This record gives sequence, structure tokens and C-alpha cells, in this order.
Amino acid sequence: MIPAAKVFFEEVRAAYAVTANSLGLSGPAEDERVIPVSTYKGGGVDYQIGLDPREGTVECSVSIAKESVTLTASIEDLALATGAVELRGRISYSARNLKQLRKSLLGQAEYVRLVHPILSDSAAEDLMRQAGAREWSKNAE
Repeated sequence: MIPAAKVFFEEVRAAYAVTANSLGLSGPAEDERVIPVSTYKGGGVDYQIGLDPREGTVECSVSIAKESVTLTASIEDLALATGAVELRGRISYSARNLKQLRKSLLGQAEYVRLVHPILSDSAAEDLMRQAGAREWSKNAE
């Protein structure tokens, strides 16, 4: 059974506590308007951890907002692009039960710990593009 939003938020806080504290990330901001999402922020980078109850998955996406564009990539794609990890498939996305959710959250939090220091420098935008980030242009007014 896929965990409810309340349990999801509790598990995200537990899994990301050490990582968020050591990296100086603020959060989590929690929202469940569409799907349950917890967001941590720091150094111009947003980490959104979302639970998809229909698919039974959890995924961390990374966003960087620049002057003219917002870039978003999955944590695994970014970890590969930065060289923090060498092989795809080393983390789990499953959240069909509490045990799987915890495993997935801990693995993804570890990737955040590895990637965040690399994203804090001026090469972050290039790294996001190397990771195949989706891009949204900001409207010029």
C-alpha cells in the first residue's frame, strides 16, 4: 500500500534531516495540492521530492532558476552528469510500501549530498544542461 501524504512528509523529513543540515538547506516546504511534494532550498538550488501515488514512485528533481530560464533535472541524471556517480540504476524510485519508500528516499538524499557542492559553483547551468534538464523560459517584461 502506497504511504499517505502525512507518512510521506514524515519519512522525507527523517531521510533528508542529516543531508539538509550538513548542506545548510532550508525546508522542507510541504505541499499536496496535486501530489505530495517536499521542497528543500539552498545555494540557489531547489530539491523537490514528490510522491506519485498512482505510479507508486518517489523522485527528487533539482531546479535552478537563472535570470532568463529555469532548469529542472532528475537527481540521478544530474549525479551522472557531474560525475558523482558512474552508473545509472543505483538508486530506487519505488514507494509501494514504507520499506521501499525509505530506501528510495535515503538513496536520493545521498545523491543530493554528492551533487549539491558541485551545483554551488558557476558551472551549475552547464551541468544542468548536460544532465538533460528541461528548460522553461521566463517571460521578459
